[in-house]
Amino acid sequence: MDYHIDKLLDTPLILKTYELYKKFYDYVTLFPKKDKYTLGTKCETYILTVLELLIAASNTSKDKKLILVQQASVKFDTLKILLRLCKDIKALDEKKYIILQGSIQEIGKMLGGWQRSLA
Repeated sequence: MDYHIDKLLDTPLILKTYELYKKFYDYVTLFPKKDKYTLGTKCETYILTVLELLIAASNTSKDKKLILVQQASVKFDTLKILLRLCKDIKALDEKKYIILQGSIQEIGKMLGGWQRSLA
């Protein structure tokens, strides 16, 4: 890994989102086939989009950060609904959902804090 990537992963919010993707990636392989390629793929895309927006926000000027962080927040809120749907339709078992929820809550607090600090 190069220095810039290491520096990005030293950012707690980016690291937590990165780790969330790794967890979800492991779990999605256990989804029923019909859910893996629809809802599972959608969740993966949302996690990656949030990660992308956070990286962009960390590398942009202060006046543009708020817009990117707000966009990440909207995507993140949608992701939370999609993950709950995964649990409700039993594509994701309760135990794995609870594990993901721990990460989701941490990321949500960090994201909200960053958003408030920029407003």
